[in-house]
Amino acid sequence: MTSWQGAVERTVTGLGYELVDTERTGGGLLRVYIDRVAGDPNGEFIVVEDCEKVTRQLQHVLEVENCSYTRLEVSSPGLDRPLKKPADFARFAGEQIDLTLKLAFQGRKKYSGTLQARPEGEGEGWRIVFNDGKTDQALDFSLDEVREARLVPVVDFKGRRFAPVQSPADTPVPGQEVDGGRER
Repeated sequence: MTSWQGAVERTVTGLGYELVDTERTGGGLLRVYIDRVAGDPNGEFIVVEDCEKVTRQLQHVLEVENCSYTRLEVSSPGLDRPLKKPADFARFAGEQIDLTLKLAFQGRKKYSGTLQARPEGEGEGWRIVFNDGKTDQALDFSLDEVREARLVPVVDFKGRRFAPVQSPADTPVPGQEVDGGRER
């Protein structure tokens, strides 16, 4: 881990967030992905204020660490959050994931299913339970065999469940009384 990576990780974790990933491009862009720690009382999702807080702190720390960059971006990992560390797999056991292996197993590298810890006595590692179109199947894997693993986004298209918003036509104008649709 380079000094700038260590500085970023210390800063992000010191502010109470989880560092998911960092990217650095040749053009000087430094991207930092943050997430809430499991069980955070402030909520489940990263909001703009969280990104602003981490950005302000990182700007100071990276200047002190003499880390050169032209642009800093801090964001959430998104709905399709990558799973990289053993702690990520443990945190999201029971969730739907998309898994890509480094080497094909029985002619395929990509799987989509439910992430599970391997049962005790069956060795270390993880299991993905998926349906092959006929029956449920289970594939055991270790993190060394994984090229990429991401959460499957869960999107609720039913909309927000709040009180209905009043339309401007339903809102009376101050000083006007409305009776049966007629002004008095």
